[in-house]
Amino acid sequence: TISEAMKLLADEGLIISKSRSKRIVHAPNQPRGNEIRLRTPRVVMIGGYAGSGKTELGRILARETGWPMLDKDTLTRPVVEAALEVLGQSPHDRESPTYLTQIRPREYEALIAATNENVECGNSAIVTAPFIREFNDSAWLDRIRASHAAMNAETTFVWVYCDADTMHTYIRHRGAARDAAKLADWPGYLAQIDIGFRPAAPHVLIDNCASGVPLQNQAKDLLANLLGGQPS
Repeated sequence: TISEAMKLLADEGLIISKSRSKRIVHAPNQPRGNEIRLRTPRVVMIGGYAGSGKTELGRILARETGWPMLDKDTLTRPVVEAALEVLGQSPHDRESPTYLTQIRPREYEALIAATNENVECGNSAIVTAPFIREFNDSAWLDRIRASHAAMNAETTFVWVYCDADTMHTYIRHRGAARDAAKLADWPGYLAQIDIGFRPAAPHVLIDNCASGVPLQNQAKDLLANLLGGQPS
């Protein structure tokens, strides 16, 4: 069976028989991995309000670099939803005191732990979450930067800005259940946030308004700055 399978693969040009090395895979059109590994790892922490495009920016950078993409919702959502149900809340709750005081701190604890584990292994990482409270806390930002520096890594904070209309469009299109409360009272939600918010530390600002430069172009410029002068 194996010999017949190998014959079929050879007929299709997917393997080549060699006298000494037996058979080797032949896939000239297979895309090569493009992982960029740096001597000094980079931690790119991307924050922004719901619907700003922070996760999409992270995905673009991850595709270009091969760096791990650590998104808060992806890492924690199943556990968060189960915990909220146990506490008698809706699994989609992201507004109540129960979520904000009991669940949210643990989400960020898990996210930072996953980030540190990658950095300790010498990996760069792209970390995406709203980071609203965290980016407004200069002491927290200093601690994160110092923690990464102790592991021979550099930290870049990125804030994704988006106007209210563009955010509303993005949130409606993604159709996430956790956004229901925001969409049900959009004016009330806007009254609770500061569209002009900026992190309390040096950062890169990405303008993801519909009228702005395409996100892909801004990601390319960001990556060029991240890699500038760093040996791989």
